[in-house]
Amino acid sequence: MTAAVIEEFHEMILEISTDDGATWSKICGMTDVTVNRTTNVDSTEIPDCDDESLPFNLVKKVRSKEMTVSGTGVWARGSQGMMKTWYHDGLQYLTRIHDSAAASGDIAYEQGTAILSNYSTSRTKGQSVTAEIELQFSGVVTTTNAA
Repeated sequence: MTAAVIEEFHEMILEISTDDGATWSKICGMTDVTVNRTTNVDSTEIPDCDDESLPFNLVKKVRSKEMTVSGTGVWARGSQGMMKTWYHDGLQYLTRIHDSAAASGDIAYEQGTAILSNYSTSRTKGQSVTAEIELQFSGVVTTTNAA
């Protein structure tokens, strides 16, 4: 039996650039990050021209691709200024998911501009402040392979 090679927590990195890619930083404190990749599909029903009593054939085509990232964790003071600015100014920042353990030729980066669509913080007496975020990519998400 061969065990699967797994990816470790620290090898999937969410990074943001507020200066068009010159520098990248992590959103500090995010202990859970989920990346959703969705393909939006259109369906067309095609009739059988010889026997219209037969069920239609269903043909599906990709209409668009959508990528979102959500995260939860503790709220770190080092990230709150950038996050609040991002939200209040309605900015789009370059955002990327970095698979630092990607094998040569596999996708190591997925990158595009993203909107901060959800920004929630909460407090509970006796605990650290927690945070939830959601980022929605806008436009084309590009990929870069590992060397």
